[in-house]
Amino acid sequence: MLSFRILDLIIALLYLSGAITFVLGLIYTRKKVQNVSVWLTMCGFILHTADLGLKYTLGLGEVLTQSQFYVSLMAWTFLLIFFLLWWRLRLDFLSLIAAPLALVTFTWSLAISPATLPIPGILQGLWFGLHIGSLFISIALLAMAFGAGLAYLHLDSKIKTKSRMGNVTKELPSLTTFDRVNHWAVLVGFPLFTVGTLSGFIWAAFTWRTIFTWDPKEVFTIGVWLIFAWLFHKRATGGWKGRKPAKLAIVIFILSLISFVGINFFTETHHSLRP
Repeated sequence: MLSFRILDLIIALLYLSGAITFVLGLIYTRKKVQNVSVWLTMCGFILHTADLGLKYTLGLGEVLTQSQFYVSLMAWTFLLIFFLLWWRLRLDFLSLIAAPLALVTFTWSLAISPATLPIPGILQGLWFGLHIGSLFISIALLAMAFGAGLAYLHLDSKIKTKSRMGNVTKELPSLTTFDRVNHWAVLVGFPLFTVGTLSGFIWAAFTWRTIFTWDPKEVFTIGVWLIFAWLFHKRATGGWKGRKPAKLAIVIFILSLISFVGINFFTETHHSLRP
């Protein structure tokens, strides 16, 4: 529909404006410009929320079987978690990772060809809430830990080498703040990732009559879960702080992107999002 295309274009432009404005605000150390960036992105997020709601309502739930809807929802989830952290902790710097991710993912959802996903009707609502909801929120939390991890490693290196700090580096919060983002992202994200993974196997049992099929997506997800479990264990009981959890969070998020993009779109899998 033409009206949806216009709405999608406005959302993409707001996300692009927000991403560019925030970077400019950092480079030129203009706090007001950074604030404008957050509000531009928030306007895009509000319209994006309406866009998803309308598509779901008008599609009478059929959009839950469309790959484009899920890619768009992933972009929305990145910003949902960012705004929750921004509202609670005022961590503006996370916009550096959230806004570009949302922009790229949302634009990608407009460019891909739609594919229909096999979802058992009796489990559609439950599957959507437990499987997709849990995994997407977990990945969005990992995205925030990824951004915090990169910033931590950069700032820590500058401090240890006593290098000159540019305007962007000076605007960054403390190492403790970055580590706290990692801590909460892992402690909340791993249980959600576990719920999403387990519900996915339940879905497989209803769809393909078997819990495990050695599908590339299933094998890769178990590998990511094991690494994530190790990080969760070390943060919860081992007292891990600083560079090690920062590096591991970066690795886990990259692996999650490989799973979501590489496997879903470029391999033969039950979970394919390509037509």
